[in-house]
Amino acid sequence: MKELLATLVRDSRNQIAARNQVREYLQARILGSLQRSGAMIPLAFHGGTALRFLFSLPRSSEDLDFALERPSELYDLQAYLNDIRRLFEAEGYRLRIRASDRKSVHTAFIRFPGLMYELDLSGQSEEAIAIKLEVDSQPPEGSVLTTSIVRRHITLRLQHHDRASLLAGKLNAILQRPFDKGRDFYDLLWYLSDPAWPEPNLILLNNALVQTGWSGGTITDNNWRGMFKERLQGANFEALRQDALPFLEDPEESDLLTWENLSQVLG
Repeated sequence: MKELLATLVRDSRNQIAARNQVREYLQARILGSLQRSGAMIPLAFHGGTALRFLFSLPRSSEDLDFALERPSELYDLQAYLNDIRRLFEAEGYRLRIRASDRKSVHTAFIRFPGLMYELDLSGQSEEAIAIKLEVDSQPPEGSVLTTSIVRRHITLRLQHHDRASLLAGKLNAILQRPFDKGRDFYDLLWYLSDPAWPEPNLILLNNALVQTGWSGGTITDNNWRGMFKERLQGANFEALRQDALPFLEDPEESDLLTWENLSQVLG
């Protein structure tokens, strides 16, 4: 399987694209391990990488985000990580895994030291590429779950939040993040440029906001678009474009991140 990864790197248009390919390949293999370990029973996939794998979002994403949606006795993060370690070590990869479940959001960092050097993507022999897993063990209520079979490097059967719930999650991130992130705004433009994408799951969005101490009032069908247009006021769009640029399949799409374009899709 390492040979396939080396082929992906050789076929990439530049080093940034090659690094994104390596990360996505490792994400796919980790998702495959989680699937075989039974993690897709209690967990639902969501976030930017879910959009990439499930709906071909044309940008790369760094983290694997999940919500614990079924009884906790079905969930065993350490067992999942042990299976991931066995999978990769059997193929000759070196791994370092660090995990913490002390907070409501459980995290794990899966690092592959030396892999970038081995693939001629780094001059540092021990540079590690890391995949971060996050599991919200106390997610807000109101999400709707569905299951999809997709192929991205391998065939995967993934339980995930439905399209309306995924949009709600992105809106929550934009409202609650203490800084502006270009990838968030690119995703918002991508969502809203598709007229077939359903309206956000406002039950989930409002529950998520309440859970984190939101004081901006209830978000409704009538006010959410105006609220996000207001949120865009004062944004540094050049900084947003620079943040999104390294992750885009087509770098020229960063030029779409403007006040005018986002204002238009918000209506």
